[in-house]
Amino acid sequence: MRDAQCWRSMRLRETISIYMTTLLIIVVILVLSFNPTTPKQSPFPYRVPLDPQGLAKLAWNVSYSQEAVYFCLLIKELKFGMLFGMSDRGDIRNADLAILWSDGRNSYFGDAWTDRQAQIHLDKQQDYQLIDAHQSKQGFYLTFKRHFNTCDKRDYVIEGGTVHLLYGFLEKPTPSVETIDMRSVARGIQRVQLLKPNIQTPELPSNVKVLEILAPNVTIPDQETTYWCHISHLPHDFPAHHIVMAFYYPKDVGLLIGGANSSKYLRLEVHYHNPLKLSGRLDHSGIRLFLTPTLRKFNAGIMELGLVYSPIMAIPPGEESFVLSGYCTAKCTEHTLPQSGIRIFASQLHTHLAGTKVKTILVQDGVEVDIVNSDGHYSTHFQEIRMLQKEITVLPGDVLITSCTYNTVDRSHVTLGGFGINEEMCINYVHYYPQTQLELCKSVVDLSYLQKYFTFINRMEDDGICTCPQVPVTQQYNAVTWSPFSRQVLRAMYDSAPISMHCNKSSAVRFPGNWDKQPLPQVTRVLPETPDRCQRAGHLEPGAATVVDFSTSGPGQ
Repeated sequence: MRDAQCWRSMRLRETISIYMTTLLIIVVILVLSFNPTTPKQSPFPYRVPLDPQGLAKLAWNVSYSQEAVYFCLLIKELKFGMLFGMSDRGDIRNADLAILWSDGRNSYFGDAWTDRQAQIHLDKQQDYQLIDAHQSKQGFYLTFKRHFNTCDKRDYVIEGGTVHLLYGFLEKPTPSVETIDMRSVARGIQRVQLLKPNIQTPELPSNVKVLEILAPNVTIPDQETTYWCHISHLPHDFPAHHIVMAFYYPKDVGLLIGGANSSKYLRLEVHYHNPLKLSGRLDHSGIRLFLTPTLRKFNAGIMELGLVYSPIMAIPPGEESFVLSGYCTAKCTEHTLPQSGIRIFASQLHTHLAGTKVKTILVQDGVEVDIVNSDGHYSTHFQEIRMLQKEITVLPGDVLITSCTYNTVDRSHVTLGGFGINEEMCINYVHYYPQTQLELCKSVVDLSYLQKYFTFINRMEDDGICTCPQVPVTQQYNAVTWSPFSRQVLRAMYDSAPISMHCNKSSAVRFPGNWDKQPLPQVTRVLPETPDRCQRAGHLEPGAATVVDFSTSGPGQ
């Protein structure tokens, strides 16, 4: 009898427990449904202000399955339309545009382009596809998309690098796009990385262009407590510094902080660009560092590739596409890298104002095997540390070639290598692991061969170049008459003359060995070109501009 009562009591408690557990689960589900633990993800996670006055903002997302970019423009005050598009280095000529315009009665949206005189034409192939247009209390929203490659010769191919975005506002009604004066409408440019953007963050002020973390090469005395807010306030003997940090690191990689040989100070250097001289703008941007006492498996390092900062390398005036290359040779990597090699995970390309393209190629046994980083539309006004889509393994004996293309059409004097903004550089800062002692792997043409060039040109063209060894190279370059012949010979000299290698430690001291008059690395086979998908694409039917109806509701409010 007692056993039966115990059994019924246990069954009752079990039933109540199951009932209460089920009820609790239902309550939790209801609570979570009304109060989600994570905010709803925006359909446009990447954002950037287009206009420094906040009149227009761009948000976008990328569909790799559709090979398309989705754009959402927010225009705070829309009068009679807006133009938005892409071009090479922000030029208003040969631009690929999406235009919203009004004739005073109706509004229209269409795909357009500009010719070499910056005249606007409506494209016969309409590749910007309007998705939504509506008005809200925030302003006017315009949502549209475009494929990476439209196979239209008037369109800009959206690739993995960064692009220049053009924008402008229409102040009066216009019957057609052909009557729009591009030179009076264009408002400014913005440069972004549309595909695989590096940072998903709130908007930064549009005049903040570069954020760098730097560290002195030697420690500052412990008793030093002075804080400097501007570079002009630094003491004359402030130690040299180097860039030390990437934005993100692989999960097993970190930057070593502290220790006997580590700098005790870091400096945040912010570069601003304010061409409109706007006043009253506050900058709250910065960098947050995450530290852990549990060291990761690999220490990260940074290495400079490319050309030495030297006037020995120069670009003649009036050149539309002049290429200079810097080498990290097999001899240097053989002497300095571990047998298992290093893995490059991030890269920052760098030139000054004349640079238009930068590319670093990995070469093994004379064969190009991979592109480390490449930007065919480079601008010094937008510099970024780009996280690579795949890590690049560099082994001892490999070669890294960094090539920069320059445009000096608007210059009447030779452009020399150097630190000034009107001088030039050709650099790739690569972030890699595991860290080695190699910090600089760069080259410059051998000076004795440059002197032979000056002597030859002086003899052939009677330029009056003083070829005395004590005369500065800058003076010799400035004495050259830049004829087609002198330009061609200079190119040939750069492409064949031996080089002086700077295979340096972080102390700026070369590794032991003979690094002068080294032969140029030879490339016997280049990377194959990517097949042109447009040769296989079918004919796309032409379209017309779309009539736009701005409703008062719609997605994206």
